[in-house]
Amino acid sequence: MLPVPERILVVDDEPSILELVAYNLRRAGYEVLTATNGEDGLRMALEGDIDLLILDVMLPGIDGFEVLRAVRRTSELPVLLLTARGEETDRVVGFEIGADDYVTKPFSPRELTGRVKAILRRMRRPLQPEEQETLRLGPLAINLASYEVTRDGQRVDLTPTEFQILKVLAQNPGRVFSRDELVDRVMGPDFYGDVRTVDVHIRHLRAKLEENPSEPRLIETERGAGYRFAGGRRR
Repeated sequence: MLPVPERILVVDDEPSILELVAYNLRRAGYEVLTATNGEDGLRMALEGDIDLLILDVMLPGIDGFEVLRAVRRTSELPVLLLTARGEETDRVVGFEIGADDYVTKPFSPRELTGRVKAILRRMRRPLQPEEQETLRLGPLAINLASYEVTRDGQRVDLTPTEFQILKVLAQNPGRVFSRDELVDRVMGPDFYGDVRTVDVHIRHLRAKLEENPSEPRLIETERGAGYRFAGGRRR
């Protein structure tokens, strides 16, 4: 039996871009759904069985940021933003509200397809034989099979990228990882963006996991070097 192709929803109001993205993703073996406005895109993202959402920031009606905010209220669906070249503010805001990655326009189909493959690869990577199914460190329990995280027994919802960063740090407590190392391990060698996006994901993790995010005890910063997990001993 042939594997079921992963389903990608592309939301963009520019017909030429929508056609280009859909064509290249279908060539890469994905099933592609499309929408031309935020309202339809949001409905399809929440109602459909979608593996990845590619979302333009500038949309008529509900813009891409509002769609992303609405998706994040109920879903950890991976989201890749399409932003205008040079609009750094768009990228920062996008990461702040839960985007997993971004591509700036104009972009090459090869770059976009590479980003899509990297995000989906992070989502479906199986456990290695030597990996524990659940890590228990301090107040956290991190289930590597179900992608669930709890703090003091309370579930914490993380985006796929946040989860993967936490996983890398938690599997190596005490070790300092630079931004470049985290990008290589989580985003993969095909990542074309700014490594400082790692800082945004770390800030989100602290907001969700730390008792006092301004004085983090779980994920610490080693000034000038990177980040390490210091929130308890691995059991």
